[in-house]
Amino acid sequence: MLPTEPIGSIPRPANLIEGINRFQAGRISQQELDVLYDAALQDTIRCLESTGSPVISDGEQGKPSFATYCINDLENLAPDGMPLVFADGHVRTLPRLVDAPFFYKTPADVYLERAQRYTRTPLKQAVISISALSLLYPQDGIRGYSREQYLEDLITEQRGEVRRCLQKGAHVVQIDFTEARFSLKLDPSRRLLNSFVDLNNLVLEKFSAEERKRIGVHTCPGADRCCKHSADVDYSELLPTLFNLQATNFYVQLASEPDRQDVLKMIKKYAKDDQRIFIGVIDPLIPGVESSEEVTERVLEAASYIPLHRLGTTDDCGFAPFSDDTSRSRETAFAKIRSRVAGTAAASKALGVE
Repeated sequence: MLPTEPIGSIPRPANLIEGINRFQAGRISQQELDVLYDAALQDTIRCLESTGSPVISDGEQGKPSFATYCINDLENLAPDGMPLVFADGHVRTLPRLVDAPFFYKTPADVYLERAQRYTRTPLKQAVISISALSLLYPQDGIRGYSREQYLEDLITEQRGEVRRCLQKGAHVVQIDFTEARFSLKLDPSRRLLNSFVDLNNLVLEKFSAEERKRIGVHTCPGADRCCKHSADVDYSELLPTLFNLQATNFYVQLASEPDRQDVLKMIKKYAKDDQRIFIGVIDPLIPGVESSEEVTERVLEAASYIPLHRLGTTDDCGFAPFSDDTSRSRETAFAKIRSRVAGTAAASKALGVE
């Protein structure tokens, strides 16, 4: 069967979201909140296993967001960093670093170990890219802590995070690079995008070719409260540069693209021979559940452009990258994943892939 993997996040159950709000208001203890996190994690794993997915995630149940999990509760951050403006006008704001030192308070391997207690199914672990976290450093600098030193510390933190995830048995480590298309809105010249690729490669180049077979990169135009932040940036601006990243696996949002065949032609042109492409066959933002037949058709379409030994399937994005996003239900997410798995299996059979 062609490989199929999730991106990461699953909507949190209502009682967990309520518990987070109560904790922030000082009405329950950290221990009580941890009980809710643990219950949500166990239920998410059971539900993901029931979809038949050969690879699962922890659903990011314990993460406040896909982007800030590792720095949550650091005391040297201010809330007024770079804004991410979505298509409907709502804004998610990154924190701003105000002082040294910089370090990861809760790296991804901590979440991986928690999930491993409850499953023997291969677990995928998502990490945020250091290019996204580079945006925390203020433009006017920090006295006594240069941008160069900050980036050096950031690189050190992520190298360690990714390596520990691999050593602890993650099936694959996925670097979330959703700011790639967003960077082209900030700087259409691609200089910022190129600097992001170079920065991420400073992490990737320290891993062997064998290790990089278990490292991937996810790209999408954002997904929060049923809308995106950079879908208006055409893939033709991104893909020629994206595949310069020294990773093996690429998870590419595709189901929601208006012209999938045009994107597939670009992937065929620019992706390197040793890179596997997991195409998005599920759109997490639409409320309807894709049928397995729709998924099969999308896989067969992609197989006309991507060699079978380099083809896989995924979802366009996570189903709730931010923990407070209630625009999609858990039930819908699991139903969509079930369609992805079944549709990929049917396409594999039709293509003669066992």
